[in-house]
Formats: sequence, structure tokens, C-alpha cells
Amino acid sequence: MDTAPPPSSVTELPGTPRQLRDLVRGVPWLGALADDEIASLLEDSVPRTLKSREWLFRQDTPAEWLHIVISGTVRLVRSAGDGRLATIRCVERGGTLGELSMVSREGVYLYSSEALQRTQVLSIPAARCREIMDRQPECRAEFMSRLALELTDRLEDLALLTQGDAMSRLVGYILRQLPAGHGKGPRVIRLTIPKRWLAAQLGMTPETLSRLLARLRDDGAIAIDRQRLTVRDEQKLRTFMLAES
Repeated sequence: MDTAPPPSSVTELPGTPRQLRDLVRGVPWLGALADDEIASLLEDSVPRTLKSREWLFRQDTPAEWLHIVISGTVRLVRSAGDGRLATIRCVERGGTLGELSMVSREGVYLYSSEALQRTQVLSIPAARCREIMDRQPECRAEFMSRLALELTDRLEDLALLTQGDAMSRLVGYILRQLPAGHGKGPRVIRLTIPKRWLAAQLGMTPETLSRLLARLRDDGAIAIDRQRLTVRDEQKLRTFMLAES
């Protein structure tokens, strides 16, 4: 299956040159590139617009592109041996898709990617990304560091799915979404993906997710206002996690 964006979905590069440079520079292992290097990378890149529920790429197809989400939301899913799809996580603006394939010996995507709403992505040739890492040790080191963090998160997800209950999985997810820093004030998380997809990612039903969020809210650990989740008491969250594990 050809992974290049079909002509019907290709659009002109959205945003100003500066906005696009900032988008690429927001990828940690591409952040050290000079402006002229980013401009050269953008010349070879292809923007693509996806409709809701359209697949960007499929598992086990040739991984010829690395994608950066410009707008919208994409979910990553992996097909299990019995044919069922397991949601890995959801990716929003600035997130990358297909990085694991960069170190795959087979050179194929290790999961599938589906748009949850109208979504724009910037598709960068994987060969160009590999060339950058080969040429710039600092980019390669940052890439491997980020990859290690990603694998650590996935191992934690696996441990919670196999050993923890639903509350532990939810609290673990919330704690990982907290912004960096440990200020005294409450910290805010935006729940921008539909609850049914978040529930699928956490291995529970949407009804269970709503019930657990209400329990955390009633206990004073969090506050919820539409898509805005405020962590009021991080220690209470951790207590919930330990009590339920």
C-alpha cells in the first residue's frame, strides 16, 4: 500500500513560514535545526487534510513519511492477533506520528493512525529525517531520549492495564498529562479528545470513565469544567492510585 498522500487530500502549506518553522522546531529532536535547514525540510514536506474517521496510514505498510499534527486529533491503534484494535493514545497539535517506524528494521508502520475529526498533518519524508539524525548527533541523541520516554510511558500503560484497576489507569493518565513544574497553584489539563476514545485508550467503558471522574471530583482531587480538568490535590490523586492498586 502506498503511504504517500493522495493528490485529492494534498493542500498548500497552511500558515505562515514562521508558523511552520515553529511547528517543526516544536518537535524536540528537530528543535536544534537552523532556519535554513527547516526551510529545506519544508520544501520536501507535504501537507495533508484528513476527513473525520479517515486513515492516515495503516499498520505494516511502508513507513515513508513522518507526520506532525497541525490541527485536529488522531488516534493511534494497533491490531492484535485476534483482529481487534487496541487504542494506544491520541495525538493533537504538535504531536508526531510514525517515529517508532524510524527505528523499525522492517521499515513499516507499527500501528495505524485514524483522524477523529477534520485534521491537518505535515508529512515529512522519513529519509530526510534519518539523514538529519545521521548528520547531527545532537538530534539523534534527543530522538533516542524521546523514544525512551515514549517506551517508558507505554510500559507503564501496559503495567496498569494488566495489573491495575480502572481508577489506577485513570489517575496514571492524569498524572502524566500534568504540565511540567511543581507550582503551588492548581494545574490544568485539557481533555480535548472525546471521552469514548479516552476510555478506549484506558481500557474502560465511557460510563466507567465518567463515574471515576465524578468520584475524583466529589473527593476534591480534581475539578472539571467541560474540557478543562483542574488538579486541585495531586496527593489525593496519588492516594487513590495506591488505594486501588
